[in-house]
Amino acid sequence: MRIKSTSEEEPFLSTSDPNANKGGFRTVPFIIANEAFERLASVGLMPNMILYLTRDYGMKTTEATNVLLLFTAASNFLPVLGAFLADSLVGRYPMIAFGSIASLLGMVLLWITTMIPKSSSACYNVSDTCSSPTAFELLPLHASFVLMAFGAGGIRSASLAFGVDQLTYRDKEERIKDSYFSWYYASTAVAALVALSAITYIQDQMGWKLGFGIPVVLMFISTLSFFLASPFYVKLDAKENLFSGLAQVLVASFKNRHLQHPQVDMTTIYHHGKDSKLVMPSDKLRFLNKACIIKDLSQDLTPDGRASNPWNLCTVDQVEELKVIFKVFPIWISGIMLAVGLSQNSFVVLEASSMDRHITSNFQIPAGSFDTFMLVSVVICIVFYDRVFVFMASRIMGRPTRVGVKLKMGLGMFSSCLAIASMAAVESIRRKTAVEQGYSEHPEAAVNISAMWLLPKEILDGIAEAFNPVGQNEFYLTEMPQSLSCMASSLVGLGTSAGSLVTSLILNLVDKFSSSGGNVSWLSSNINKGHYEYYYGLLCVLCLLNFVYYLYCSRAYGPCKGELNKVLDEGVD
Repeated sequence: MRIKSTSEEEPFLSTSDPNANKGGFRTVPFIIANEAFERLASVGLMPNMILYLTRDYGMKTTEATNVLLLFTAASNFLPVLGAFLADSLVGRYPMIAFGSIASLLGMVLLWITTMIPKSSSACYNVSDTCSSPTAFELLPLHASFVLMAFGAGGIRSASLAFGVDQLTYRDKEERIKDSYFSWYYASTAVAALVALSAITYIQDQMGWKLGFGIPVVLMFISTLSFFLASPFYVKLDAKENLFSGLAQVLVASFKNRHLQHPQVDMTTIYHHGKDSKLVMPSDKLRFLNKACIIKDLSQDLTPDGRASNPWNLCTVDQVEELKVIFKVFPIWISGIMLAVGLSQNSFVVLEASSMDRHITSNFQIPAGSFDTFMLVSVVICIVFYDRVFVFMASRIMGRPTRVGVKLKMGLGMFSSCLAIASMAAVESIRRKTAVEQGYSEHPEAAVNISAMWLLPKEILDGIAEAFNPVGQNEFYLTEMPQSLSCMASSLVGLGTSAGSLVTSLILNLVDKFSSSGGNVSWLSSNINKGHYEYYYGLLCVLCLLNFVYYLYCSRAYGPCKGELNKVLDEGVD
């Protein structure tokens, strides 16, 4: 993601500037530590959470999964809202400070739930008859999820940009900024790997009190590290956000809906900025063009050429920016189903917990750590593509060659379909084996089948993550104007949030219709009595239909900007 340097927006800083002696690379470790420890703590809580909710709280599998899906949706959507508030109202430092405190309080509250006696504490074995948790028991649990979701929205929305603010004032060299980006992303990746291995292992082997207590300590260190450097931070004021400009186009086009389009294209009819390269709007989505039609020069424009009322008259640039959003929207929709396919990790934990996870006679992989293989697959895939494939392809073709962004997204989607298909196949074999071995009433028992059969799914998911989200980010940032880069970089997270909600809807519908007539639900809390393989089969069909939809949208979209400008130099898409 390219973040616009504040040096392009701020005037020359004199020695009287209060921020002149602040910022610099000395503050970056505190910002990186804040983000890394937050990721380490939050990621470490999630993998085994499905087991905590079903075993300690006695929730049904679908109910527990819905809780986690809603939390995931909120955690991915709130950073979008946080970015808007940080840019336009409160500023980045207050937003991160709020997020750090909210996350810490949420994790403390979740840790406290491990010490509250529960009416469902006797149903640690899924086969037991469990009483539903009371409202009093659920209140602190749900409150902790709400606080952690708001905390994620505050920290993740502003941390990266806040670090850039520090380097803009003191360290102008791009090399230093590149180093910052590398350390930032590397720290979050390492944090996720440690969380999925060490913390989940502690939860499995030493219990929830210690397993949830360690993330509290880590989040406290995260918050403390951020506030320790507070006197040295550059704290820029919030500025007007671009979203209001997009809203103005919609309002102005509606107000001017009765205007007739000019019969002849004349630049004097359309309002455009003095330095703008766009003097006339495109023919696509022509109804929006009415937002920039000048009706009366004396009334619509001020003496300096600006719109008298921006809610009645907009620039051509504003109109075209909104058109781009509408144009990429169908392709963005296709990413929602990909997020659905990638959000089945809770079920993977359930499957892994009922399989043989031993890799030696004395050591077994924690069920919640299987996502580690997916993260490793992501890293290997990205490194192989960037350092091996591109190099070899360029040598063979005799010119710089790359995989086009739309092809990347397509490869990721198809890989996700294969991952879901592999889940269906493995679950079918696992369930059949469990029944044959007499474990129908004992879903907590480990079936004599290796959990390593889940690795193909994790590897394929890693390939999907390496290609599609990366391709989406590149696509949005390339196709959308630079002025919309912040919005462009948030679309993937917004799609993930929508995917979590769609997954919750699918789960509820499948559970309702499959359990009608007194039948056992496909998604029964007893994984050996349910038919999770049917659920995966349904997801696979939906994924393939979405893949066909994406192919249609990709073809209808036409060539990307990169294809138009660089296809002769960089190979074909």
